[in-house]
Amino acid sequence: MQLIRLDLAGCHEGRIGSGGLSLEDQRKAQEPLAAAIERANATAGTGMAGWRTLVQEPTRSQHLDAVRAACATAAGADTLVLLGIGGSALGPAAVHAALRSLTWNLQTNEDRGGPRLFVLDNIDPDLVGPVLDLIRRTDPSFERTVFNVISKSGETAETASQFMIVRSMLEQAGGKHHIIATTDPDQGTLRSLAKQHGWPTLPIPDGVGGRFSELSPVGLFPAAMCGIDIEELLDGAAAMDAVCRSTDMSTNPAAQLAWTLVEMTRRGRSNHVLMPYSNRMALMADWFRQLWAESLGKRHDLNGTEVFAGPTPIKALGATDQHSQIQLYREGPDDKVIGFVTLDEHDAQLAIPRDLGEESLSYLQGHDLSDLLRAEQRATEFALAESGRAHFTIALPRLDASSIGQFLWLWQVATAIAADLLEINAYDQPAVETGKQATFGLMGRQGFEHWVQRVNDQLG
Repeated sequence: MQLIRLDLAGCHEGRIGSGGLSLEDQRKAQEPLAAAIERANATAGTGMAGWRTLVQEPTRSQHLDAVRAACATAAGADTLVLLGIGGSALGPAAVHAALRSLTWNLQTNEDRGGPRLFVLDNIDPDLVGPVLDLIRRTDPSFERTVFNVISKSGETAETASQFMIVRSMLEQAGGKHHIIATTDPDQGTLRSLAKQHGWPTLPIPDGVGGRFSELSPVGLFPAAMCGIDIEELLDGAAAMDAVCRSTDMSTNPAAQLAWTLVEMTRRGRSNHVLMPYSNRMALMADWFRQLWAESLGKRHDLNGTEVFAGPTPIKALGATDQHSQIQLYREGPDDKVIGFVTLDEHDAQLAIPRDLGEESLSYLQGHDLSDLLRAEQRATEFALAESGRAHFTIALPRLDASSIGQFLWLWQVATAIAADLLEINAYDQPAVETGKQATFGLMGRQGFEHWVQRVNDQLG
């Protein structure tokens, strides 16, 4: 198995000058960073760090068996609709985009080798309505459509409202319907509904929050349904987990990444851009944004002191955003770190013809589009270095399940270590809860009436 590669030279003073990190900085960091890694290793599998067991036995085999059983109940479906929000939707959508064709839903059933996938990750009626109308036109009885509703409690307002609409639509259609509930193993509204109606279920394991759930049944089921090798996905994550347990900074890529970005944040570079040079990796930048923002953006540290911690994650796409953002990144405030994601090999090969007949374009002739994309990334990296702007690269050998499993795990472990270095809780999200409870009040949920007055008092 080829491991993905992390190159942080663009954050070091040897490349970007005095604003970069020095060998002495790294030497001083070794001891406290080793302690942070040891704490992360010691707590792995406990509390909300339960996600660290997802690649280990017996959890791995239990989840694989459960996912395969669920796939068997959904065999023959030509459409899969995922109802979820946050990590429950971002992870599956990102993995699907990375490992399936970007034209997947436009292909015939025979060419795809798996169902169309629609991820309803919002409650915008202009998203939900047209998708459901399309499915109704192509499968009026919904007998060839599987709805996978993902919610730990079943009470998340966005997912619950989507599911209520879907259930009403299915009742009106009559016939045999396929619902698979991914939810708490033992309790909650969705678990209760599944028992009542006999829907197949998949577990959201204890200690696995939404943004750390992609390698649990939350993400494994939709991936397996669409023909992705989920064992290879877990194998890649397990290989990355092995190297990310080392207390030697020089051999632990997650520790290197976490320390570098935390140290850059402390030096005023608190905007962290992830810029894949691959359209298929673009949604992975969305997944990264939630992981980094929700885990590290905290008002209080572990002692309750007000710290207002957290870098701001930003999404970009190469080479597209060379024409929309690089001007700012090179000549605007020096408050950013730009992370490139590159591929050694692209699946598609598309040669630029030799017979254009234009001398000014002759330099392009005979090359592949991937040659140009690599040159553009390299040139952008050079331009940032010339301006003394911090940057790094994560290089994937190719877009396969192993590399994506490694990529997900690298960032998850880096997030846990970064939170330790910042002395904050990576797993809570109190600011999100306030908005949820205010929403309950505004929608008339019993017991939350006082939120209406609070909202009106604040907003007028």
